[in-house]
Amino acid sequence: QVGGFAWENCGDGRDPVVLQSLSVAPDPIAIPGSLRISAAVSSSKAMASPLKAVLVVEKALGDLWIQLPCIDQLGSCTYNDVCTILDNLIPPGTTCPEPLLTYGIPCHCPFKAGSYSLPASDFVLPDVELPSWMTNGNYRVRAAVSNGGEELACVKLAFSLQS
Repeated sequence: QVGGFAWENCGDGRDPVVLQSLSVAPDPIAIPGSLRISAAVSSSKAMASPLKAVLVVEKALGDLWIQLPCIDQLGSCTYNDVCTILDNLIPPGTTCPEPLLTYGIPCHCPFKAGSYSLPASDFVLPDVELPSWMTNGNYRVRAAVSNGGEELACVKLAFSLQS
């Protein structure tokens, strides 16, 4: 299997929010299946609304990397306000879902400055009907988060999917 899971920060060391560690198993990621994730993030600055996230998603096609379009909020999309999306997924006032709750990881804006760590935790990946262009294969994702034009975080991921 080519590739495998990998990650790196892409903010040239200047971004206030930095991913310090990230591990994901199994590799390739199976859908449906269970995903074990551990991660640590440090932030020297609060992340407040509006948080803009820009994703660039590429899929390997032989030796070429093809940028996937944004279809139904999946793919290479720009989300202008992540805070509102979170509020819609998890109504404010309700407790954050596990395992976030146990480890004191917030699920709403603003995210205070500080260090957050998620020990190895299992997440169930349901058998979602992914479009055919989003199934088996090797992927690269670049995610940049900004507020008012100032970049706060930038992360690149590489992973394989198997459904």
